[in-house]
Amino acid sequence: MNIKIKQEQEIDLIRESSLLVGKTLGEVAKLIRPGVNTLMLDKVAEEFIRDHGGVPAFKNYPSGSEVPPFPFTLCISVNEEVVHGMPSAGKDLREGDIVSVDCGVLMNGYFGDSAYTFAVGEVSSKRKRLLRVTKESLYLGIEQARAGNFIGDVSQAIQFHAESHGYSIVREMVGHGIGQDLHEPPEVPNFGRKKTGIELKEGMVIAIEPMVNLGKRKIRVSNTDGWTVLASDGQPSAHFEHTVVIRKDKGEILSSFDYVESVEATEIIS
Repeated sequence: MNIKIKQEQEIDLIRESSLLVGKTLGEVAKLIRPGVNTLMLDKVAEEFIRDHGGVPAFKNYPSGSEVPPFPFTLCISVNEEVVHGMPSAGKDLREGDIVSVDCGVLMNGYFGDSAYTFAVGEVSSKRKRLLRVTKESLYLGIEQARAGNFIGDVSQAIQFHAESHGYSIVREMVGHGIGQDLHEPPEVPNFGRKKTGIELKEGMVIAIEPMVNLGKRKIRVSNTDGWTVLASDGQPSAHFEHTVVIRKDKGEILSSFDYVESVEATEIIS
């Protein structure tokens, strides 16, 4: 397994790409409301990324593969859609939905990747709790992303928190290394045991991304588009993701939810 240790100048470039992802998600956050069309969100995101010197990382990914490339800038996954949901002119957000928006950027030769799950209008307390616990599990995983720990320490922290609240961890979909390629070794599962897997070293950069189901953990892939991953029981799923560099004491987050959370805070006040 060829895991690349990043130099500080490379980490700075990944941070720049990751911050553009965060700003893009902030632009999307301004538009999240009942009645909004998901294809419109995708177009806004693509324009914002290109206007700021980046290229949408997901669009036409993967190239040169037998798999049909993903045709959009954003993965927009609504309710029981776990990840890789496709924007569509026929898909409008509705009151009470939860929607995961996953975004990637390529800029200056390096990738950034982050995802956030939004509440659309007023959502049920059950769905609010799912969002809160999934987000908490991400940050608990990041706390374990320090040199000398193991991938399993990150994975176990995420799994324990989610399952202790009665939720299920999606096992087939995992986080990943990131740098000059969107997906690099190592894989970062959201389930596992402490002190297992590869040892984490300073300078590794990984995308940590819990995918947590309200119901059972089983998933299926849509027969319609071949991309959208859904919870098999039709129950809602939440997904949060940060790009993180391994440091001595704890993981340093290179992406940002600040732009999203400032929009959400403004909406609460208003």
